[in-house]
Amino acid sequence: MERQPRVNHDNTQLFVNLSLTISSLNQGNEKFTKLNDVLTQPRPIRLKGRSFLALALTPELPFEDWLVQLDALASRSAGFFLRRPIVLDVQGLELDRGQLRDLVSQLGMRNVRIMGIEGARSSLLGPDLPPAMADGRPASDVEVPVADEVKETVPAESIVAPAASLPRAMPSIVVSQPVRSGQSLHYPEGDVTIVGSVASGAEVVAGGSIHVYGTLRGRAMAGTMGNASARIFCRKLEAELIAIDGFYLTAEDMEPGLHGKPVQIWLDGEAIRAEVLS
Repeated sequence: MERQPRVNHDNTQLFVNLSLTISSLNQGNEKFTKLNDVLTQPRPIRLKGRSFLALALTPELPFEDWLVQLDALASRSAGFFLRRPIVLDVQGLELDRGQLRDLVSQLGMRNVRIMGIEGARSSLLGPDLPPAMADGRPASDVEVPVADEVKETVPAESIVAPAASLPRAMPSIVVSQPVRSGQSLHYPEGDVTIVGSVASGAEVVAGGSIHVYGTLRGRAMAGTMGNASARIFCRKLEAELIAIDGFYLTAEDMEPGLHGKPVQIWLDGEAIRAEVLS
């Protein structure tokens, strides 16, 4: 019987397998490319709303005399403008751009950083000046009493403070629930009393004193509107930061013996003092 010659199908099979392999690689590359495009796309920018309490400076003409008064204020309270957002209110002032630029420069030399200008005509502003600001909600005014000049011939014992210079009673609020982590309680008008605790990561800011009838673990800043006589009271001190009138202490700076104790904290000159309450 005549034998039939063998037909070699290996090349055909190899071609088919190679085609399938290339097709599979192409599909895989397309999927990888799409996935890579998704992963490398820029993430959207997150915009969050924030509300900050700013101090508005209202200069008066002539600026030279006003700056002298500002220097006197800074000398009596070194931390008055420390870490405070400042808005310059020039509403109603007749001034040109050069005067405004010079005023902002003079304030900058005094470490008073202006975050915005209110009440200025658009023609006065430019890229070399802080931006325009508007629609600020008024808060209580900050008045710093000016010390009366006393003649040297008058004995110190005979000086009687006038009734107008006596401290006025400050308003206060009572918060009947704890201040939780991430929360921020601002009350620039006066004292804050918290019937509860202040959690780690929380913040209490008051124009007057702060009373915490619980554990103080977060940040407490009293006297933020220039009230150097404000105090901080708490039943248990575990604070991350305490501050009075711009002067502050972090947890690392506090005396270890105060940790976990009921304390009162006050400002003595430029130093923060604290003692355990009996």
